[in-house]
Amino acid sequence: MTQRILMLEDDHRLAAMVRDYLGQQGLAITLAEDVAQGMYALQREIFQLVILDLMLPDGDGLEVCRRIRALPRDGRHTSPDVGIIMLTAKGDPTDRVIGLEIGADDYLAKPFEPRELLARIRAVLRRQQPSETRAQRNELLRFGQLEIDRDARLVRVDGGERTVTAYQFDLLVVMAERAGRVLSREQLMDLLKAEPLEAFDRSIDVHIARIRAAIEDDPKQPRRIITVRGAGYVFAKSQDA
Repeated sequence: MTQRILMLEDDHRLAAMVRDYLGQQGLAITLAEDVAQGMYALQREIFQLVILDLMLPDGDGLEVCRRIRALPRDGRHTSPDVGIIMLTAKGDPTDRVIGLEIGADDYLAKPFEPRELLARIRAVLRRQQPSETRAQRNELLRFGQLEIDRDARLVRVDGGERTVTAYQFDLLVVMAERAGRVLSREQLMDLLKAEPLEAFDRSIDVHIARIRAAIEDDPKQPRRIITVRGAGYVFAKSQDA
């Protein structure tokens, strides 16, 4: 199945270049030059990934990200857990952290190489698909009231579904599969087969905070994902009954 991508970008030259390049790689690209066009498309078609510029003529890309994560899940239109890659001319790490906090899966600063964008797109899309190895294993992980359905890629607490991004779901799974083990940020990135962390990169911390907000009764006093100061994080084997 051809992967369908929506790109919200008001730089027509850049958008056309990306569309042509990604089209040559077998991806179907729909362009929108502002928030209104982008939200219209998202609510009428199904996309697997959104490339989202931070600066748009009629709105803020961060707010668009929030609106995407609030979309209804009806099976006929784009899902709220669609992959999101943010593009921005701003290189401030604060922008990256904010984007990750509100639900972006990845972040790429302009100018960028099309091949790097393609690699990041493929990484996000790959996370959305259950691997053959996962499908062969028991698809459910249960820890008290917490249930992680690897096959359906859903997280439930006490029967209620909790929303996490594709990246956060994979991060939660690799930790849950190694419950009781302390994992450093570098080990987590390696297990996720992601790019190595740069100096002072705290993107893993941001994603952990978002996961805690979704699954913990009190994110400020977590019982499921515990911080081990100076070492990393541990997913608790013993949780609630």
